[in-house]
Amino acid sequence: MTQKRRRFSAEFKDEAVKMVIETSRAISDVARELGILEGTLGNWVATYRRAHAGEAPPPTADESARLRELERRTVSCAWRTAF
Repeated sequence: MTQKRRRFSAEFKDEAVKMVIETSRAISDVARELGILEGTLGNWVATYRRAHAGEAPPPTADESARLRELERRTVSCAWRTAF
């Protein structure tokens, strides 16, 4: 028995790659969660990384939370020094 080759939309591929890149999760975990082959997702991630090689990587969830906290503190300090 042969199975038909599955086709995935560009939006699905982009979201799957974002799950790996932005959350620093393992490709195998994300692939299992989405019900796709690990090699397929690995190819998509590799293609994304080659296309965006010169760019800085997006901040991780922890880094984003830390940046928000530092920005909140900066605004708070600015208000205190202004008055």
